[in-house]
Amino acid sequence: MKPLVSIIMPIYNSEDFLSAAISSVINQTYKNWELLLIDDKSTDKSLEIVHLFLDKHSNIRFFKNETNQGAAISRNEGIKAAKGGYIAFLDADDLWKPEKLEKQLAFINKEGCDVCFSTYDLINEQGELLNKQVKALTIVDYNKLLKSNYIGNLTGIYNAKTLGKVVSPNLRKRQDWLLWLTAIKKSNKPAQGIQESLAYYRIRKNSMSSNKFNLVKHNYWVYKKGLGFSRVKSMYCMFVFLKEHFFVKSKQTTFTNKI
Repeated sequence: MKPLVSIIMPIYNSEDFLSAAISSVINQTYKNWELLLIDDKSTDKSLEIVHLFLDKHSNIRFFKNETNQGAAISRNEGIKAAKGGYIAFLDADDLWKPEKLEKQLAFINKEGCDVCFSTYDLINEQGELLNKQVKALTIVDYNKLLKSNYIGNLTGIYNAKTLGKVVSPNLRKRQDWLLWLTAIKKSNKPAQGIQESLAYYRIRKNSMSSNKFNLVKHNYWVYKKGLGFSRVKSMYCMFVFLKEHFFVKSKQTTFTNKI
């Protein structure tokens, strides 16, 4: 029996992209999955789109927040309800390539890692390729990930059988980074990256992730509130982040979730 993969997709006013995102899960060559959709009080036509899929696919489940809670709480609701031995994430405006799950699970089985991620392509709001890739590092341990989020959330998957359910701290921004830090720390093994691109990340206007400078102000709270570091240690980690991204040449570019 192939292991069940639980895919967590938070939704907030995603009518323009939601159908394509869900379809990219349905079109996976690996078929033993469940998709958990968590609507965060959308005010557009997202719910109408969701119900079109619910009527046709028994392995898609739907949850609805009574008030807008943010991505962290929405993801956590999905994680708590997940039944799978592996947990993966896809935002409602991003896309997976058809062999994403199949290739990742084969890689995990071969390498014995608990956390796996991959390279991904960048697309614009119209779904057109920008001819840019975010290359996955081969190995990312806790100390490396502490410098910056080198795991694209849309490509990340973790082994819930060995790690248990790893949830997101309740921060409005960059909570995915904290989730992967927690997962790697629990694993005591580094995350491993697949060099092949397995997903498409959509760059949207005015998104936090479209400009690295927009990320900086949120990083302090990752260190201070999320990880409980002292003010001095948090400021030092901020310096390391800035050095990593603005003063050191790197082929790898980091983006985080857009919700």
